[in-house]
Order: sequence, then C-alpha cells, then structure tokens
Amino acid sequence: MSLNCMVSHNLLSLIVTESSLAPSGKICSNHSRNRAGADNQPLYPRNLDHTFSRRDSDAFSICSSRPSSIGTAPAHAAPITNLSDRSSQAAALRVVNAYLAPNIHLRAPLPAARDILAAFRHFLERLQYPVQTSLEEDLLILLRLLACPYKLTRSALKAPGTPHSWPPLLSVLYWLTLLCRLFLTADDDAVASLDEEYMSKASVQTDAFAVAVQALEKEVEDLEAKRSKQTSEPSRRKALEEKKEAFTADVQKFDAVVKSWSTKIKEKEESLVVLEKELEAKVMNGQHMLADNEELVKKVEAQVVNVRDADRMTREMQAVEHDISKLENLAAALVTKLEDIEGLAEQCNQALKKLKLGTDFKYMLNAKGSSPSEILGTTYKTVLKAALSALANETKRIFASKHDESNDLQKHLQGNAKIIEEKRNHVSVLEAKTNE
Repeated sequence: MSLNCMVSHNLLSLIVTESSLAPSGKICSNHSRNRAGADNQPLYPRNLDHTFSRRDSDAFSICSSRPSSIGTAPAHAAPITNLSDRSSQAAALRVVNAYLAPNIHLRAPLPAARDILAAFRHFLERLQYPVQTSLEEDLLILLRLLACPYKLTRSALKAPGTPHSWPPLLSVLYWLTLLCRLFLTADDDAVASLDEEYMSKASVQTDAFAVAVQALEKEVEDLEAKRSKQTSEPSRRKALEEKKEAFTADVQKFDAVVKSWSTKIKEKEESLVVLEKELEAKVMNGQHMLADNEELVKKVEAQVVNVRDADRMTREMQAVEHDISKLENLAAALVTKLEDIEGLAEQCNQALKKLKLGTDFKYMLNAKGSSPSEILGTTYKTVLKAALSALANETKRIFASKHDESNDLQKHLQGNAKIIEEKRNHVSVLEAKTNE
C-alpha cells in the first residue's frame, strides 16, 4: 500500500466518522458549508499506542490495521437508515446530481444502470482508489474499508437499474457524495505529521521485532543444544531401571545359588543316609569275613600245607591286593570325574536360566549309571534343541524389529530436522519482511 493510499484511507476514516455523527435532517445544510467552516471543525486527538499492540504477520497487515491518521472520533451515533420514501429519495438524488453535474446525471425516479455504474466510477476516481479487478469487487472492498453504514450486495451491483436495488444504491451514492465533499476539506499538513509519527513508531516496533526474532533464534539454538545433549546422554530413569535390573538379576542369582545349595545339602544328607547304611552293611560284612577268616585259619592250621601251595597262595594274595589297589585308584578317579561333571552340569543349568528358554529342564546326573546316556539322560536332546531353536528365532525377530525401530527413528529425526529448517526459513522470511 503506497503512502498516498494510506493518507487517503486515513482522511476517509475521519470523513466516515464525521458523516456518521451528522443527523439525517441536517445533512443538506452541511453541503453548503464552505472550506473555512470545515476547517473550524475540531479534530479528535489520535492515540497511536493501540496501533502497535497487535502482532501482525507482515508489513501490509501493519498498515492495514492502523487507525485514521487524522484522529479517532468517538463513535456514539447510529448510522443513517436507508432512504425508503419517495420524498427522501428525491431529495438525496438531487444532492447527488448536484455533485455529479455536469458529467453525469441520474434520471428520476429510476436511473439507467450504466449511469449508476458511471457514478460509482466517478466517486472511486474522486477518492483516488484505482480499480484493479472489477468495479463490483473493488467497490465492496472500499466500502468495507471506509466502514460504510449501508450494506450493499453484489446482486444489487449486477442489476443496478431494478426497483428493489435502487434504494440501497442511492443510500450509498448519497453517503459517498457527503464523503467526497468532506474529503476535499481535509488537512494535509496534519496527515503528514501524523503519518510521520506513525512511521517513527512503526520503525521502533520493527526494531523491537528484529530483536525479538534474534532472541527467538538464540532460544531455538539453546533448545536445540539442550535437546541434543538430552538425547545423547542416558536419562536418569533409564540408569535407575538398569540398576534395578542388575539388582534383580543379582537377587535371582542369589536365590538360585541358595536353592541349588539347599538341593545339594538335601542330596548330601540323603547320600549320607545311604552311606551310613552301606557302612553298617560293610561292618557286618567285615565281621562275617573275620569270622570266616578265623574258621579258614583254623582249617588251614588243621591241614597239612606244603611249600608249593604256600607260594601259590602268596602270589594269588598279592595279585588280589594289586587288583584291589587298582580298583581303589579307579574309584577315586571316577569320583573326581563325577565331581567335574557335576560342576559342568551346574554351569550349564545356570546358563540355561540366564537364557530364559521357558523350560524347566535341568541336567540331573545319575551317579549310578554305567554309560553317558544313563548318567546324563536322553531328554536334553529333544527338549533343549527345540528351545534353543525358538530362542534363536526370537533373537532374530528382536534384532529385525530393533533395526526397523532404528530406521523409523532416523526418519523421524530427519523429519524433525526438516521442520526446524522450515521454521528457520520462516523466521528469516519474517525478518526480511520486517526489515522491508
């Protein structure tokens, strides 16, 4: 919007205010006032503070939302009603023709459509408002900007020569006649001074907007740094959850150890009972053997033994003693191997618990077995194979889902970066428009 258009808009705002305050019965007398009488009219003081209380998006909205450059009069009078009776219409039409003469003449009681449109074009030229699109659109926009008290529709402008559309058109023509007459009595020096005051305040407001934009850019940078820092560092809740999980795992391990030792103690007690029974049986067997040996000694003493038989018996006893020592060594080696196998079985059971296969399988050793299948059993081949296969499939599925989540997060981060870049561009555009 140019400076001349803004000045014209401000003058017309004052004229609208003054024309709306004039009663309908005294309008004709106001037409005869000269310029000196119009200069004696008091100007209302203008307050520009509320002009900058709004936050307009661009320079055009700042200019379009400004009040009158001449002054703001208190709107305490109601607008003039439409001219409905023939006498008032005839009087208004005479006033309009007197202003439009000799270029245009509106014939009573119903002028031609082309004359009505020519009258409106004449008023637009007098008000220095150029027609950009069409007469109907620009006229309605101008009346809306001037706060015309009469409502005019597009249908009335498309068919201006009809009886039902003529009264509102005459009201608008009559109002524009008064407006143009008062427009010619405006004070251009006051307009220039008030426009200068407005432009100074607008410049101050523009500087304030620039400072605010810089502060917002700094705040955006701070928030971006804070967001990157928060995303890079683990959160406190996550650390506490990890600590809780570690404590829970330790408690479960301790419970598992206590349970395993309780099971071992019970097994050892049961084995101790068995060993006590075996000891009692061996003691009784030893007693029987001692009795048998005494009987055999008596029999041997009673028999006649030669040197050859004695040597043979001595060799057989040495062979038996040698076999007994071998058996004892083998039994000790078997006990050691059995203990090693028990340790490995316990480690395997703990590893199965950590894997959480969803089965209650445990390696249970049979110390009395004579073959690996009897010692370890055969159920681990059927139970563990299916559980381990399911665990492998679940691990693959989790890895695939985590990979998809990572891709989604990367896309989300790229979208956020694009949004931030668009906001920065928007801020730059606003700053450029503000500087203009």
